[in-house]
This record gives sequence, structure tokens and C-alpha cells, in this order.
Amino acid sequence: MNRSSTSPAERLVPATPRGQRTRLRVLQAAERVFGEKGYERASIADITREAEVALGTFYVYFPDKLSVFVEVVDELGARLRRLISEAVAGCEGRLEVEREGLRTFFQFVGENRNLYRIVRQAEFVDEACYRRYYDRFARGYVSGLERAMDAGEVRRMDPEALAYCLMGLSDFLGMRWVLWEGEGGLEHVLDTAMDFIRHGMDACPAGAGNGNKKGPRKPRASRSKTR
Repeated sequence: MNRSSTSPAERLVPATPRGQRTRLRVLQAAERVFGEKGYERASIADITREAEVALGTFYVYFPDKLSVFVEVVDELGARLRRLISEAVAGCEGRLEVEREGLRTFFQFVGENRNLYRIVRQAEFVDEACYRRYYDRFARGYVSGLERAMDAGEVRRMDPEALAYCLMGLSDFLGMRWVLWEGEGGLEHVLDTAMDFIRHGMDACPAGAGNGNKKGPRKPRASRSKTR
């Protein structure tokens, strides 16, 4: 499929509060329908039934199914980024930001269980939309990490590569412990994630590698056996 996605600038924003509420109702219904049925099986009629509006009302706000799907993905991403930004606003230090951001992501996944299914469909429905979802997260993440590096809270490294490492960690932890299991009380998962973020997975204490005078062990030269 992979048609080009709708630009936010091209989207119709109703002038009246009533029109805005109706449009939002259609958008929320579309999120539920796409999450339950998937993009291919979902129809505009399914969406309008879920929203309890006439079929023609859909076309007042959206030109086609692809347009409403793309907006659902964009809106999910915007909502999640906004919630995380609000949650970490009062945090002191980058490590506290990471923990609270991860906790907020877990909560969002628990309350919006269609997130994974909808976003992953976007790769095949509209690749530009799919990439935009992650690119927008990464841009904000990179800015925060650069500030933390400048402040000496995080050691200097490629901030974009680090951002995607941390995003990948959040993505898979949320999938395993929230989406698959629906477990409450995820402090043990947060503790493990933060221990990894703080210390990495090297078994040696921090800085021990630099003080190791022996260096890496060299392989023994093979000895020929004579009889």
C-alpha cells in the first residue's frame, strides 16, 4: 500500500466546538477499530458505527481510511510524548528522567493496549507515518540527552544512537511485561532497566577496565606435539 501520508497541515480542523467533538469521536472510534480488526479488515462503516455517526459524516472530516489511520498513529505518538514530557518535568537529573519516562510509558501501554498493534501496522500501511512516529520521539530524546551530556550527567557518545537504544529498551519491556502479561507492580522491571542504564552489562566495576594493567588475555600459541 505505502501511499504518502497526510500532512498535518492538510488536515481539516472544524471551526465549531461541535464539529471538533464529532471529529474527535470519529478519530477515537477509528483507534479502537484499527486496534481490534487491523487496517485491512477495518472499514469506514465499522468506524462510523463505532462512533455512532452517519457514514457521510466521516467524509466531512477525513477523505479516506488511510487518512484517519495516519492521524490515529500521529495522535497516539503526540499523546504519549506529551504525557512523558509532563511526567518528567519536575525530575532532577537524567537518571530520574529515564525512570519516570519509562514508568509513564508502561502506564500508557496498559491504558492503550492497541498502541503496539496500530503502530506496527503503519510500517506496511504508510512507511512515512511509521518512521515519523519514531523520528519524533528520537528528536526529543536526542535534545534531552545532549543537555545531559553538556551537564556532565551522561558520558559523551552519539546521542541519536543512544536515544534509539533507550527507545528499543522501552519498547520491548513494555511489550513483554505490560502488553503480554499485563502485570501490575513493575518496580522490579524498572529497577533492572535503570541498573542497566546506569552501569551497562559489564561485570567489572565502573572504570575497572581502564585500570586493568594486564590487558586482555592473549590466546596461547599452539604447540606442536611430537612423539
